[in-house]
Amino acid sequence: MADLKKLHDAVLNGDAKTAVAITREAIAENLDPLGLISGTMVPAMDEVGRRYEQEEYFVPELLLAARAMKGALELLRPLLAERGAKPAGKIAIGTVKGDLHDIGKNLVASLLEGGGFEVIDLGADVPPEKFIEAIRDQGVQIVCLSALLTVTMPSMKTTIEALKAAGVRDRVKVLVGGAPVTQQYANDIGADGYGETASNAVALARRHCGVA
Repeated sequence: MADLKKLHDAVLNGDAKTAVAITREAIAENLDPLGLISGTMVPAMDEVGRRYEQEEYFVPELLLAARAMKGALELLRPLLAERGAKPAGKIAIGTVKGDLHDIGKNLVASLLEGGGFEVIDLGADVPPEKFIEAIRDQGVQIVCLSALLTVTMPSMKTTIEALKAAGVRDRVKVLVGGAPVTQQYANDIGADGYGETASNAVALARRHCGVA
C-alpha cells in the first residue's frame, strides 16, 4: 500500500524520485488524486514554506521541494482532468517587460503549482499584451508580476495601466513581487497584493481565490 507519510516527507525533503515512485503506487491503488494533493502534498509544501519563513530552509531546499511536487503532479494531472477536478484557481505569471531574470519567478510558479493552482508561465520580458491575452483567452483569475531590477519596476505600473485600458483589470487580482518591490510600491501602482517571499505569494493567491 502506498505510504502517504513517505510521500509527504519526500516532497518536504525534495526527494523527487521517491515522490514520483509513491505517487505511481497510489495511482495503481486507485487512490483519489485530489485527496493525495490536498491531503498530503499541499500540507508538505505548506511546511516547506513555513520552514523557509523561519529560515530553516533556503532557496535550494525550496527548489528541490518544488521539483518533487511537480514530478508527482505531472502524474496526477491527467487523472484530475478525467474526473473534472478543478484547480484552486488559474494564474498567469511572468517577469515584466525589460527584465530577463526568471529564477524567482520560476520558484513562485512552482510553489503555486504545488499549492494546487493551474499556472500559465509566460516567461521573462513579458509585454502587457501577453497578460491581457491570458486573461481574455485563458480566463486567468490572478496575474503575478515579477521584477528583479529597480529599472524594470515601472513596467509593473505600465502593465496594470494596460490591463485597465484593455478593460480587463476588474477581472483579475494583480499580485507583485521581486527583490526591489515593496508593499508601498504595490500600493502606489494599484496592485491587489504584494508577496515579500515565494511562500507569501502562495498564501496571497489562496486568499484571493477564496481557498482556505
